[in-house]
Amino acid sequence: MPRPATTAKRTRTRSHRTTKANGNVFADLGFSPLESASLQLRARLMAELIRIVRARKLTQAAAARLLGVSQPRISDLMRAKVDKFSSDALVEMLALAGIELEVTPHVARRVA
Repeated sequence: MPRPATTAKRTRTRSHRTTKANGNVFADLGFSPLESASLQLRARLMAELIRIVRARKLTQAAAARLLGVSQPRISDLMRAKVDKFSSDALVEMLALAGIELEVTPHVARRVA
C-alpha cells in the first residue's frame, strides 16, 4: 500500500553551542588535569596496540599470546576500555610486540 504524500516538511532551527577543544578530550569532558593527562596517554598507547593487532591480523588469542595477557584482556583492549589498563601494562605490551617507545616531554599550554 503506498504511503500518503506529505504536504510539507517541518524544519526547526536549532542553535548549537560549540566550545573550542583544547587538544585533550578528557580535559574537555571535565577530568582533572592530572587524570586527563593520564587518560590521554593510556588512550594513545592503546590506540597503537589496537593498530598493531589489526595490522598483523591477529586473532584475540594470538594477540594475547604475543602481548603476554589473557584473551579477555585483549577484548578489553580492542574495545578501548582505558580504565582497565595502567600505563605500565600498556608499555609492557608494546615492548612485547617489539615496539620501542620514545618520550618527548614538552611544556603544556595553559587553558584559560
